[in-house]
Amino acid sequence: MPEPQFDRDGAAPGQKAGRSEFVESLQKGLLIGAALLVLIVPPLRMAKNREAQQQAAVATAPAAPQGQAGDTPPGQSRDAAPAVRRADFRDEDPSPQARQVADWAVFTGNNGRHAFVIVDKKDARVYVFAPDGRLKDSAPALLGSARGDDTFPGVGDKPLSAVRPEEKTTPAGRFVAEPGLNSGHEDVVWVDYNAAVSMHRIRPLVARERRLERLASLSTDDNRISFGCINLPVSFYENVLAPTVRKQGAIIYVLPEVKTAQEMFGAFDVNDAQQVAAWRQQQATRLAAARGDALQKVSLRPASR
Repeated sequence: MPEPQFDRDGAAPGQKAGRSEFVESLQKGLLIGAALLVLIVPPLRMAKNREAQQQAAVATAPAAPQGQAGDTPPGQSRDAAPAVRRADFRDEDPSPQARQVADWAVFTGNNGRHAFVIVDKKDARVYVFAPDGRLKDSAPALLGSARGDDTFPGVGDKPLSAVRPEEKTTPAGRFVAEPGLNSGHEDVVWVDYNAAVSMHRIRPLVARERRLERLASLSTDDNRISFGCINLPVSFYENVLAPTVRKQGAIIYVLPEVKTAQEMFGAFDVNDAQQVAAWRQQQATRLAAARGDALQKVSLRPASR
């Protein structure tokens, strides 16, 4: 696909300066470490890291296992959830979907060693977390005026005047944050570069849109105004989001508003003991299979002469 000539709110990316540093480091790390990790790291995490530059494939939440001996620890009821790592929202009161995805990311390690960002489109709010799942800060956001979870094909290559109202969506999914510069040398954080969707400082360029007023209002009903980009308060972008992405890298989870979190990410409820047990069983099964494959390859290797 040709490089986009502008981001969805009118700023052109121009050269991809600053875009590839984080992605290239991921590529190099994956190539060097893949062979060593296969015997000791759960294959699911390897798959996530190997696909770090792509949106993670959607997986269904694990089916709860049928009752088996030893499923429930002594002194704990079958319905009680085992101790699991969860996201720390501090004193925030997130939506159930935001909490579910953040908890799932921390528990499964889906974010790897990177910070992560939750973009709650329904609640018009953005949360930035440290790699260990502790909330750094949150802020309101302006989002695409059209509701929907998908990007329309080719919309990233269109001039703004040709973008139809229904195409002004903020796409949902799992993305690798990519710091970069637009043609005006303004730094942005790319969410989906080919679709021309970025996170950037709010740009109150068109007076009639009242973007500053919309961002400051207590209602979320007026936060849908952009062409698809995620507009943030200047201080939040400059002091929280941008430095986090530059220093730690970040995985961005844009929550769906049509599909479920399970359909979009494969996220499950970490408070459900049976789903957690099923996930752990899947990991053990995959690890055993990976070890078996590795041992078989070693045994079939010709003897050295």
